[in-house]
Amino acid sequence: MMTKSKLGLVEASIVLMIILAIMGIGVIGFGLSPQVPVLLAITVAIFWAKTRGFDWHEINAGIKDGIDKGIIPIVIFILIGAMISTWIAAGTIPTLMVIGFKAISAQWFLPTVFLVCSLVGAAVGSCFTVVSTVGIAFFGIGVTMNFNPALVAGAIIAGGIFGDKLSPLSETNNLAAAVVDTDLFNHMKTILWSTIPAATISTIVFALLGMGHNHADMAKINTTVAALNNDFHISIIALIPIALVFICAAFKMAAIPTMLLNIFVSAAMMFMNNPQLNITKASNIITNGFVAKTSNSEVNLLLSRGGIVSMMPTVALIVLTLSLGGLLVHFGLISAVMSPLSTKLNSSAKLITAALAACIGVNIFVGEQFLSIILPGRAFKQTFNNGGLASAALGRVLEDGGTVLNYLVPWGVGGVFIANTLGVPTISYLPFVFFSLLCPVFSLLSGFTGIGLKKSTTSKTQEERPVPAQN
Repeated sequence: MMTKSKLGLVEASIVLMIILAIMGIGVIGFGLSPQVPVLLAITVAIFWAKTRGFDWHEINAGIKDGIDKGIIPIVIFILIGAMISTWIAAGTIPTLMVIGFKAISAQWFLPTVFLVCSLVGAAVGSCFTVVSTVGIAFFGIGVTMNFNPALVAGAIIAGGIFGDKLSPLSETNNLAAAVVDTDLFNHMKTILWSTIPAATISTIVFALLGMGHNHADMAKINTTVAALNNDFHISIIALIPIALVFICAAFKMAAIPTMLLNIFVSAAMMFMNNPQLNITKASNIITNGFVAKTSNSEVNLLLSRGGIVSMMPTVALIVLTLSLGGLLVHFGLISAVMSPLSTKLNSSAKLITAALAACIGVNIFVGEQFLSIILPGRAFKQTFNNGGLASAALGRVLEDGGTVLNYLVPWGVGGVFIANTLGVPTISYLPFVFFSLLCPVFSLLSGFTGIGLKKSTTSKTQEERPVPAQN
């Protein structure tokens, strides 16, 4: 049996590559649901740990530490499931669809979706909320207009992520600023150097892709609208839950109380719209989701969703992914690979490239958005300072390589949530989330050209000081 000697770069890299191969081949190669490959990856990590001399107490501690970081997101996802079903039953999402059919032209549908989702995301500070509310409505409209579902999903997701980056309420914006010890609004100004060009190009590309749809099947749209009007309560009153989200955002109310309040109000509207509804049926809608029973099969497919139970596959994968991430961090596998890189970089271009690679690597191996910010942020913070780059420069890299790409990892928290919510596989919508794909490119360009790259005013002083020990 191996002993717990110092973990080297080669050994850590081999273990991580095996884990990556298991998940990549399982999810991408065989098209499996991510839960089983991640479970197998956990088994490999535990088996390696045992050969290394770790006892079960340490293994359990690693799993527990990993899951602890995801408790709040898990609760939020459960509440999102309840919110989706109550928004459909209250007529909120059907009303959005009817308004969208009347107001949005097919030719400008995709850029409109991207920009509207960006605005909503900026207001609420959460891509998850955007996708699970207005995103579902836009997805239904796009499918009815015969757009590629993956393309519509790409526009929704890209807009939600861009809006998240524009919002001071964003959890990832606040986290990245805190990790690098910079002012939140200074951090947000810095990331504009990559997010604005990426958003501009995305808008143009979505406009070009949508130009081929200069007509829509009006008979199909009219049939859909008729089914929505016949079987749902369509009115301006049904938009109260959306207004409530914006009001809560204005008062900077946290996500969990905002969602609980929204579920309560939406449930009350369900009873107002349907006097025959009783507590048992309402509870079933919140628990198991809404089941549409209109005369239109496509409407039934689009609006039969939501509920706490619908989030359980996502919750299960989050628990497994966080467990794997906790083990990799606890055993030092991640730090063994990142730390040597962070101490051998002698130019801005190398620093940016290595930090981006680390963020992407954590996303792939751990699949958790927050850890893709925290781990590279800790590893590269002093190195960026010694290299003459400001903390805000690292903050932007953490966002461009960490936050925005988590939604493109099939076993990542963001990727699994969106695939489950919209019913489009991550691999299918990935090529169309142009914003997320472009942000790392502009970060690299900034590193090689120096454009928009903030320098540290204390770099020389810092270089003369001994580097403090990293925890």
